[in-house]
Amino acid sequence: MKTKQLGNTDLHISPIIFGGNVFGWTLTEKESFDMLDEVTAKGFTTIDTADSYSHWAPGNKGGESETIIGKWMKERGNRDKIILATKVGSNPGKESRDVSKNYILKAAEDSLRRLQTDHIDLYFTHWDNEATPVEETLEAYQQLIKEGKVRYIGASNLSPDRVRESLAASEEHGLPKYSVLQPEYSLMERKKFEDGYWEIAKEYEMGVTSYFSLASGFLTGKYRKEEDIKGDRKDIVKKYFNDKGLAILQKLDEISKAHGVSNAAVALSWIMNRPGITAPIASATKSSHLKAFDEAVNLKLSGEEMEKLDLVSR
Repeated sequence: MKTKQLGNTDLHISPIIFGGNVFGWTLTEKESFDMLDEVTAKGFTTIDTADSYSHWAPGNKGGESETIIGKWMKERGNRDKIILATKVGSNPGKESRDVSKNYILKAAEDSLRRLQTDHIDLYFTHWDNEATPVEETLEAYQQLIKEGKVRYIGASNLSPDRVRESLAASEEHGLPKYSVLQPEYSLMERKKFEDGYWEIAKEYEMGVTSYFSLASGFLTGKYRKEEDIKGDRKDIVKKYFNDKGLAILQKLDEISKAHGVSNAAVALSWIMNRPGITAPIASATKSSHLKAFDEAVNLKLSGEEMEKLDLVSR
């Protein structure tokens, strides 16, 4: 499978990143192992997780996803074949977010232990706490990079101003620089990235890996009315049932039918072809869902189709 260089790092990632938020939540350990086996056999060897996944599931405390990935890599002996991203700062089980130096250094050790590895390829600041100076956060990463425990760092839910402040501090004080942004981005959610982050990514040659690429499943087309939504996703997905959302679904139906592929494949392919995006993150809970990954990678959307999707999603 053809890989893509992630910004100005030397990481070369798969064109779709597998999202590990489902491990220990909607997938059991055995189901997670099966999914990881299948998705990596297809060539999608970049995995994204976080120290807080999957704390929202009943009985969980956070770290379950990392633990499952760590056990799987250990059993398969394939750590050297995986590009692994995880995150810090959401402080699972607590109200406050924490990006202090002491917290990050401890959290990194906990993640390494759960992942059963000696290094993290890409370590994200997951959520911010603006009471902590950006220099303090970056000093923690500097230590972890110096110790060989982290290769590159990224920023996920920091405001554009805090990202710029962090990048300026890196240059002024010789601290590690965020190489990757991880914003929410999809046909349903464009404004935050395009208006707030795209120029930053372009200016600093940052890689961009988008999350909620399928709008929590809405863009797959499996939800056609609010009554179709079950379980934990209901509060997230129901906001998309408006004129814009339904118009996007109609356009996805039209284009997917023309190509003989799924709606999800078209939605992912659109992101993959957007300026500034390196790769979307997508999850799957069934083997059949992975078909959309293959379809998206092989799909060639025309300029006219890209423009139609652009117009309907503005």
